Amino acid sequence: MFPLDEVATGLWRLTVTRNGLPPTMTGYVLRDGEDTILVDPLVAGDTEPLLSALDEIVRGRVRILVTTPFHTRGSGLLWRRWRDRHEVTIFGHEHCATRLDDRSAFRPLRGGETLDGGVRAHAIGRPRRAEIPFELPSHRALAVGDTLLEIDGELRVRPRQRDSERRRAAYEQRLLPTLAPLAQLDIDRVLVTHGEPVLANGARELAASLTRPPWHRSSLY
Repeated sequence: MFPLDEVATGLWRLTVTRNGLPPTMTGYVLRDGEDTILVDPLVAGDTEPLLSALDEIVRGRVRILVTTPFHTRGSGLLWRRWRDRHEVTIFGHEHCATRLDDRSAFRPLRGGETLDGGVRAHAIGRPRRAEIPFELPSHRALAVGDTLLEIDGELRVRPRQRDSERRRAAYEQRLLPTLAPLAQLDIDRVLVTHGEPVLANGARELAASLTRPPWHRSSLY
């Protein structure tokens, strides 16, 4: 596990390597005024040095944002660690609850909600996916889960399944139209949880990703 890396003022990432493509998983910590936001926190097991480093960063109210249920990760561990020192709330799709031993700090979202501080939860997919991109105005950023990722320096869209005529139609008619509004947001950064984050011209890069062929682990469409 790599140490916390401050990639911009008040914005840290934590990346771990894995087998497969993309070869990394990433979580984020953001300073939000006097408060703290964590996105898909990567903590588990014996990680005391990392937890101690997070203790030094975290302040004020703590909001943990989970972009997709698979990324619930260390949310419960962090809540237990900080609950006596900070107000900690975990936000994510209702399916995240099944991955938490204690749900008392969990607040389910569907997408479309605006949280305190202007953080907005967006819905994607028709029907709606259990993935929620979060717009973070304090950093002009959009945090995304598994649908968008960075590969070879480019932002790409990852469908759920391999290509076929039927699935391509679903991709073009049910997924892409719900991603297009995200490219109209006032964002400069796209915080992907697989690959390198986009730290400048995020809206433009997001729009470009929608015109590129979708990406799959085993083959390009």
